Amino acid sequence: MTNAPPLAILLATLAATLGAACGPQRIASPSRPGGDSRPGDEMIVLLPDSEGGKVGRAHVSNPSGSADLAAARDSTQVAAHEPPGPANTLSQADVKRIFGDALSALPPTPRRFTLNFRFESNELTDEARALLPVILKTVKEHSVPDVAVIGHTDTTGTPKANFALGLKRAMTVRNLLVEAGLDASAIEVTSHGETDLRIQTADGTPEPRNRRVEIAVR
Repeated sequence: MTNAPPLAILLATLAATLGAACGPQRIASPSRPGGDSRPGDEMIVLLPDSEGGKVGRAHVSNPSGSADLAAARDSTQVAAHEPPGPANTLSQADVKRIFGDALSALPPTPRRFTLNFRFESNELTDEARALLPVILKTVKEHSVPDVAVIGHTDTTGTPKANFALGLKRAMTVRNLLVEAGLDASAIEVTSHGETDLRIQTADGTPEPRNRRVEIAVR
């Protein structure tokens, strides 16, 4: 079992599969003497999150044992009927050599923006409005943009009302982007209401940082 940020865990077998178009490849394992790996081996590596550089942790286990990965580029070798090998930290050069093809095949990291709203309103703050030109510029840098717009609220009001308010806020931002020239078909709109708080609060608590719309541009 593993617990880590999305895309932070990569398997060496994935790198081998992606490289197969150029012919069979043999992935050398730094954790085995002589740099050899056996059929069925998998190397699991903990990599920093591509957006914020956070590392997180991973617990790797099978019926024979387990290993914990807690630092950037920590790795373990896993083989059938054997416990995961002890954690071994790869160099940046090893990561690039073994996982370079897999990493380059990943989709680009989305650019994220947060727009805050006034209390019990679908009106943007002045600071949020100032971000709109930056968002539009980012969208135009993508030949085929994909924009996700998610509305959020604080915990004042009922969950049902907050879902509706979150959706109203997301639609407000969506309409502003469309008015500025963005194709409406490129925008996905949804609401999380009060279910995904940035700042954890008790029910019925006004919190400006939770009154927001989050935008991801891919």
